[in-house]
Amino acid sequence: MFLSAVIVYLVALMVVGSWKSRQVHTADDFLIANRALPARVLVFTLLATWIGSGSLFAGAGLGYRVGFPALWQSAGAWVGIALVYFIAPRVRRLAQYTVPDILELRYGPTARLLGALTTVMAYTTIAAYQFRAGGTLLELVAGIEPATGALMTAAFCVTYTALAGMLSIAYLDVGNGLMMVVGVVLAVAFLVTDGGGLATTLSSLQPEHVALFGELSPQAALALFFPTLFLLLGEANMYQKFFSAKSERAARLAVVGWIVGTIVVETLIDSVGVFGSVVVPGLSTEGSESIVISVALQILPTWIGVLLVCGAAAIIVSTANSFLLTPATNLMRDVYQRFVNPKVADQQVLVYTRLFVVALGFVGYVIGSFFPSILAMALWAYTMYGAGITPALLGALVWPRIPRSAGVWSILAGMTTTLVWEIIGLRRGVDGVPEYPLGLETVYPALTLSILALVVVGLAARPSATDFPVPS
Repeated sequence: MFLSAVIVYLVALMVVGSWKSRQVHTADDFLIANRALPARVLVFTLLATWIGSGSLFAGAGLGYRVGFPALWQSAGAWVGIALVYFIAPRVRRLAQYTVPDILELRYGPTARLLGALTTVMAYTTIAAYQFRAGGTLLELVAGIEPATGALMTAAFCVTYTALAGMLSIAYLDVGNGLMMVVGVVLAVAFLVTDGGGLATTLSSLQPEHVALFGELSPQAALALFFPTLFLLLGEANMYQKFFSAKSERAARLAVVGWIVGTIVVETLIDSVGVFGSVVVPGLSTEGSESIVISVALQILPTWIGVLLVCGAAAIIVSTANSFLLTPATNLMRDVYQRFVNPKVADQQVLVYTRLFVVALGFVGYVIGSFFPSILAMALWAYTMYGAGITPALLGALVWPRIPRSAGVWSILAGMTTTLVWEIIGLRRGVDGVPEYPLGLETVYPALTLSILALVVVGLAARPSATDFPVPS
């Protein structure tokens, strides 16, 4: 029943994606939907892209283990989206294609190349754990071996993304977004009702599961908060979708709906994990990351369980699609077209971008096995991007005449510190659990050094001769 529902849903996605592919005639159609997305479509594609396996598996699993303090990770996104409201129109006004486009406008070609490299590393990792989550989903609903399920997920997502690019992703995310919202709303409503009401359900939890920090220390809570915040503030998919908006007003309106949807859906997903700790007790750390699917299969009425499982499939597919398209766009536009073949024909851009999607899908599938958990993959990728890109990007948008060298050194500091700190932590760790130098999670040194490099070099070096070139 569950597998059949997932298959039917995915086939429907593929059919609509194939139909949308007929509307793709230019690179602009494929990469930015010809800058024609209305606010109502932007809301759902932003929501469906952001709510991925990091929320569905890692977030809910953390909620299962520590309770509502797990929302510290989600809160970083909420604050980030609120801040994004003020920069969304300015980003749309730039009318670019990628975040490295913005970095080069301010900091020069070296920043563009470094930005593309950082984005490809981080976003391919995020796509990789969507594949891994898909493997887990197929294992639970159909008994398929996880590695095989991950390969099947990767193959589907690569094919789907390559069909019509942003056009298929954006419009299909309307359905994906609705599916995930309906699934989690009904699941939480059933768990609360079956538990005797909200007050009774909350009283059945351990006291620390409804505290501000609970089992988490403030340092650990902020180590969840900051990577998510800084990933969100510089999130390349978000910027690419703002570039796809039909107007500045559409971009800003979409942010309002996005923050409301994100707060509701992430809180509900974590609630499934928290309440699931009562009805499905005793799961291991690894097993807890599958709590949403376990609740769907074991606890919920079949029809609600089917909706929740299809919602889970929608979450995985929609996020994987966007996190494949963005790095493929980076490789095509920010590396090949910018430095190798500036005169590449429009149809070649389409073909090569699709080939990059395939290549990144293969790489993502391979690297998915190198991390101990989905949460570990999420935090690594969030920190790599949040420390490597976001400070320089925000500096480009808000610091008048910031020196070129400031952005370059900021990206280098954030990227290299993340790599070095993670490697040291993993080499010193036991059973895949990293042991970081000085007991500091990677986000603290990486983000600190990135911001310091931006500020110190920005103040010491000669300001740029011109301000940021924003079209009127």
